[in-house]
Amino acid sequence: MRVAIVHDWLTNLGGAERVVEVLSREYPEAPIYTSVYDDTRLDLFKDKQITTSFLQHWPFSKKRHQLYPTLRRYVFESFDFSDYDLVITSASAEAKGVITRSETLHVAYIHTPTRYYWSGYSDYVKNPGYGVLNPLIKLILPRLVKTMRYWDYAAAARADVVIANSQTVARRIKEYYNREARVIYPPVNVKRFANPITKNEGYYLVVSRLIPYKRIDLAVQACNELGKELIVVGKGSELGKLRKLAGKTIRFDTEASDEAVVKYIQKCKAFLFAGFEDFGITPVEAMAAGKPIIGYANGGLGETVINGTTGILFKQQTIRDMKDAIEKFEQTTFSAVKIAQHAQNFSEAIFAKKMKEVIDEALTKKQT
Repeated sequence: MRVAIVHDWLTNLGGAERVVEVLSREYPEAPIYTSVYDDTRLDLFKDKQITTSFLQHWPFSKKRHQLYPTLRRYVFESFDFSDYDLVITSASAEAKGVITRSETLHVAYIHTPTRYYWSGYSDYVKNPGYGVLNPLIKLILPRLVKTMRYWDYAAAARADVVIANSQTVARRIKEYYNREARVIYPPVNVKRFANPITKNEGYYLVVSRLIPYKRIDLAVQACNELGKELIVVGKGSELGKLRKLAGKTIRFDTEASDEAVVKYIQKCKAFLFAGFEDFGITPVEAMAAGKPIIGYANGGLGETVINGTTGILFKQQTIRDMKDAIEKFEQTTFSAVKIAQHAQNFSEAIFAKKMKEVIDEALTKKQT
């Protein structure tokens, strides 16, 4: 069986790229197709056969791939998959729009319906994130979005099987694409946190990109007002603002290595997570180390954290709600062993097993 793996772009390492990594491990001979690949920033696939598009050599394509959404649809429609029996697309944008033969099984793993057309459109128009180009994007996007939504809807209809990375995303797929999706949670490297250090050093922890929607400000202000020690690991556009908010019990580490992050997690009292995420990998990593989560109940966290057993969830993104959750946490006893065991439900092995089951079932139906 000839297999191909397709991904929107390979320019930095995140949860979506981990999905590609595990799929590539399960299908080691499968080439990977993508719009652009930056091997200087992402060497995870250096030993793989990578097929890129004409955008590979366009200006800013590796650092500002968001500039070319209309061109990427042509990229993925132009790739030739006529020799393949199975094509697996990993998409939060245009990769799902590949064209395959009727005999070929196309399985689409959807991280989210394309945000800048659907759920995140209004926010994206207000703040496209292109600096000096923002006025131009604000002018062009409203003129293109209707046409691109039509294409995106049609692209999602091309897959034989649609898989969502959470129940939250499955509901979005139903709303925007009118398709039912199976849910298979993305793979988390829980082994990285094996043999957790059970003794904590009394601090709360945030590990995140410091950007607005992550709502790190809630964690900082809640710990300020409660006088709790908080370590914030990460960097981003909100760093200056957060430092101004921070009191004497808040500390920042913007240059932590991967090894340091593991130790921070293993030694923390609890992991704070106030943002809305489709899934949210870092809270699962913290649970793999036996650490409770204090976080926002909506989105993926409401699916991965068991309230009262593996953490404390709050309903509103407010300082008051986060403070109440922290105070409730300090009056609750948690089992590090049970928390770590729960995290195993989101392991790479579970992901690979469930993907194989869905693909084998679909291949059998296709062949009959």
